[in-house]
Amino acid sequence: MATTDKASPRDRLLDAATELFYRDGVSIGVEALCKSAGVSKRSMYQLFESKDEVLAASLERQAPGYAARLIAGPDDAGTPRERILYVFEQVERVSASPEFMGCPYLAALVELKDPAHPASVVARVAKERMKDAFRVQAELGGAREPELLARQLMLVFDGANARAGVGLETLDGVAVATVRVLLDAAGVV
Repeated sequence: MATTDKASPRDRLLDAATELFYRDGVSIGVEALCKSAGVSKRSMYQLFESKDEVLAASLERQAPGYAARLIAGPDDAGTPRERILYVFEQVERVSASPEFMGCPYLAALVELKDPAHPASVVARVAKERMKDAFRVQAELGGAREPELLARQLMLVFDGANARAGVGLETLDGVAVATVRVLLDAAGVV
Protein backbone atom coordinates (compact mmCIF):
# COMPACT_ATOMS: atom_id res chain seq x y z
CA MET A 1 0.00 0.00 0.00
CA ALA A 2 1.32 3.43 -0.87
CA THR A 3 1.23 5.79 2.08
CA THR A 4 2.22 9.41 2.15
CA ASP A 5 4.62 10.87 4.67
CA LYS A 6 2.10 13.62 5.37
CA ALA A 7 -0.56 11.24 6.71
CA SER A 8 -0.55 10.73 10.46
CA PRO A 9 0.41 7.31 11.84
CA ARG A 10 -3.24 6.83 12.85
CA ASP A 11 -4.46 7.58 9.33
CA ARG A 12 -1.79 5.33 7.81
CA LEU A 13 -2.87 2.48 10.11
CA LEU A 14 -6.52 2.96 9.24
CA ASP A 15 -5.75 3.16 5.51
CA ALA A 16 -3.67 -0.02 5.69
CA ALA A 17 -6.33 -1.75 7.79
CA THR A 18 -9.06 -0.83 5.32
CA GLU A 19 -7.08 -2.29 2.43
CA LEU A 20 -5.64 -5.37 4.13
CA PHE A 21 -8.73 -6.46 6.02
CA TYR A 22 -10.85 -6.11 2.89
CA ARG A 23 -8.39 -7.93 0.66
CA ASP A 24 -6.97 -10.54 3.04
CA GLY A 25 -9.52 -10.83 5.86
CA VAL A 26 -9.51 -9.93 9.52
CA SER A 27 -6.90 -12.52 10.45
CA ILE A 28 -4.10 -10.32 9.07
CA GLY A 29 -1.37 -10.01 11.67
CA VAL A 30 -0.29 -6.92 13.57
CA GLU A 31 3.16 -7.12 12.01
CA ALA A 32 1.81 -7.09 8.45
CA LEU A 33 -0.57 -4.27 9.31
CA CYS A 34 2.17 -2.14 10.84
CA LYS A 35 4.59 -2.88 8.00
CA SER A 36 2.02 -1.87 5.40
CA ALA A 37 1.25 1.33 7.31
CA GLY A 38 4.90 2.16 7.94
CA VAL A 39 4.16 2.38 11.66
CA SER A 40 5.86 0.57 14.53
CA LYS A 41 3.92 -1.85 16.71
CA ARG A 42 4.67 0.40 19.65
CA SER A 43 3.05 3.33 17.86
CA MET A 44 0.04 1.23 16.94
CA TYR A 45 -0.49 0.21 20.56
CA GLN A 46 -0.14 3.82 21.66
CA LEU A 47 -2.93 4.76 19.25
CA PHE A 48 -5.18 1.71 19.65
CA GLU A 49 -5.68 -0.84 22.41
CA SER A 50 -5.56 -3.75 19.97
CA LYS A 51 -5.75 -4.85 16.37
CA ASP A 52 -9.46 -5.37 17.00
CA GLU A 53 -9.80 -1.66 17.76
CA VAL A 54 -7.93 -0.79 14.54
CA LEU A 55 -10.35 -2.95 12.56
CA ALA A 56 -13.37 -1.37 14.25
CA ALA A 57 -12.02 2.15 13.68
CA SER A 58 -11.26 1.42 10.02
CA LEU A 59 -14.79 0.11 9.44
CA GLU A 60 -16.31 3.07 11.23
CA ARG A 61 -14.19 5.55 9.27
CA GLN A 62 -15.18 4.09 5.90
CA ALA A 63 -18.92 3.84 6.65
CA PRO A 64 -19.94 7.31 5.40
CA GLY A 65 -18.07 6.87 2.10
CA TYR A 66 -19.37 3.36 1.63
CA ALA A 67 -22.96 4.50 2.10
CA ALA A 68 -22.44 7.55 -0.13
CA ARG A 69 -21.26 5.31 -2.99
CA LEU A 70 -24.36 3.13 -2.73
CA ILE A 71 -27.23 5.33 -1.60
CA ALA A 72 -28.56 8.23 -3.65
CA GLY A 73 -28.04 11.48 -1.77
CA PRO A 74 -30.89 13.45 -0.18
CA ASP A 75 -30.83 16.01 -3.00
CA ASP A 76 -30.80 13.41 -5.78
CA ALA A 77 -34.03 13.18 -7.69
CA GLY A 78 -35.87 9.95 -8.05
CA THR A 79 -38.82 8.04 -6.78
CA PRO A 80 -38.37 5.75 -3.78
CA ARG A 81 -38.38 2.82 -6.21
CA GLU A 82 -35.59 4.41 -8.27
CA ARG A 83 -33.59 5.17 -5.13
CA ILE A 84 -33.78 1.54 -3.99
CA LEU A 85 -32.87 0.24 -7.44
CA TYR A 86 -29.94 2.68 -7.53
CA VAL A 87 -28.32 0.82 -4.62
CA PHE A 88 -28.42 -2.47 -6.50
CA GLU A 89 -27.25 -0.86 -9.73
CA GLN A 90 -24.21 0.39 -7.82
CA VAL A 91 -23.54 -3.04 -6.33
CA GLU A 92 -23.72 -4.58 -9.80
CA ARG A 93 -21.41 -1.89 -11.17
CA VAL A 94 -18.72 -2.24 -8.49
CA SER A 95 -18.98 -6.03 -8.43
CA ALA A 96 -17.58 -6.12 -11.97
CA SER A 97 -14.22 -4.86 -10.69
CA PRO A 98 -11.54 -7.52 -10.14
CA GLU A 99 -10.79 -5.92 -6.74
CA PHE A 100 -14.37 -6.43 -5.55
CA MET A 101 -14.54 -8.65 -2.47
CA GLY A 102 -18.11 -7.90 -1.39
CA CYS A 103 -19.43 -5.84 1.49
CA PRO A 104 -16.68 -5.18 4.06
CA TYR A 105 -19.25 -5.12 6.87
CA LEU A 106 -20.76 -8.47 5.95
CA ALA A 107 -17.26 -9.93 5.58
CA ALA A 108 -16.27 -8.72 9.05
CA LEU A 109 -19.43 -10.16 10.61
CA VAL A 110 -18.97 -13.52 8.90
CA GLU A 111 -15.29 -13.81 9.74
CA LEU A 112 -15.51 -12.64 13.33
CA LYS A 113 -18.65 -14.55 14.38
CA ASP A 114 -18.52 -12.69 17.71
CA PRO A 115 -21.33 -10.14 18.10
CA ALA A 116 -19.45 -8.45 20.98
CA HIS A 117 -16.25 -7.88 18.94
CA PRO A 118 -15.73 -4.11 18.46
CA ALA A 119 -15.68 -4.51 14.67
CA SER A 120 -18.85 -6.63 14.75
CA VAL A 121 -20.60 -3.86 16.66
CA VAL A 122 -19.57 -1.30 14.01
CA ALA A 123 -20.53 -3.66 11.18
CA ARG A 124 -23.96 -4.35 12.66
CA VAL A 125 -24.63 -0.62 12.95
CA ALA A 126 -23.67 -0.15 9.29
CA LYS A 127 -25.95 -3.00 8.22
CA GLU A 128 -28.83 -1.60 10.30
CA ARG A 129 -28.36 1.82 8.71
CA MET A 130 -28.63 0.25 5.26
CA LYS A 131 -31.77 -1.63 6.28
CA ASP A 132 -33.21 1.59 7.73
CA ALA A 133 -32.48 3.43 4.48
CA PHE A 134 -34.35 0.72 2.58
CA ARG A 135 -37.26 0.88 5.06
CA VAL A 136 -37.56 4.66 4.72
CA GLN A 137 -37.68 4.43 0.93
CA ALA A 138 -40.14 1.53 1.16
CA GLU A 139 -42.41 3.65 3.38
CA LEU A 140 -42.14 6.63 1.04
CA GLY A 141 -42.93 4.37 -1.91
CA GLY A 142 -46.06 3.00 -0.30
CA ALA A 143 -44.87 -0.54 0.48
CA ARG A 144 -47.52 -2.61 2.20
CA GLU A 145 -44.98 -3.94 4.73
CA PRO A 146 -41.94 -1.62 4.70
CA GLU A 147 -40.02 -3.47 7.43
CA LEU A 148 -40.46 -6.81 5.72
CA LEU A 149 -39.40 -5.34 2.37
CA ALA A 150 -36.32 -3.78 3.99
CA ARG A 151 -35.34 -7.19 5.39
CA GLN A 152 -35.88 -8.81 1.98
CA LEU A 153 -33.77 -6.14 0.30
CA MET A 154 -30.99 -6.76 2.81
CA LEU A 155 -31.07 -10.46 1.96
CA VAL A 156 -30.65 -9.65 -1.73
CA PHE A 157 -28.00 -7.02 -0.94
CA ASP A 158 -25.95 -9.33 1.28
CA GLY A 159 -26.46 -12.32 -0.99
CA ALA A 160 -25.37 -10.38 -4.07
CA ASN A 161 -22.32 -9.03 -2.22
CA ALA A 162 -21.36 -12.43 -0.86
CA ARG A 163 -21.77 -14.40 -4.08
CA ALA A 164 -20.12 -11.78 -6.30
CA GLY A 165 -17.47 -11.05 -3.67
CA VAL A 166 -16.21 -14.66 -3.66
CA GLY A 167 -16.53 -15.02 -7.42
CA LEU A 168 -19.48 -17.43 -7.41
CA GLU A 169 -21.74 -15.08 -9.31
CA THR A 170 -21.55 -12.30 -11.84
CA LEU A 171 -24.49 -10.09 -11.10
CA ASP A 172 -25.22 -8.99 -14.69
CA GLY A 173 -28.58 -7.46 -13.80
CA VAL A 174 -29.79 -10.33 -11.63
CA ALA A 175 -29.81 -8.30 -8.39
CA VAL A 176 -31.70 -5.42 -10.00
CA ALA A 177 -34.18 -7.81 -11.61
CA THR A 178 -34.74 -9.58 -8.29
CA VAL A 179 -35.32 -6.28 -6.50
CA ARG A 180 -37.82 -5.18 -9.16
CA VAL A 181 -39.85 -8.31 -8.41
CA LEU A 182 -39.77 -7.54 -4.68
CA LEU A 183 -40.74 -3.90 -5.26
CA ASP A 184 -43.63 -4.91 -7.53
CA ALA A 185 -44.87 -7.46 -5.00
CA ALA A 186 -44.66 -4.87 -2.20
CA GLY A 187 -46.47 -2.20 -4.25
CA VAL A 188 -43.58 0.27 -4.26
CA VAL A 189 -43.84 3.06 -6.82
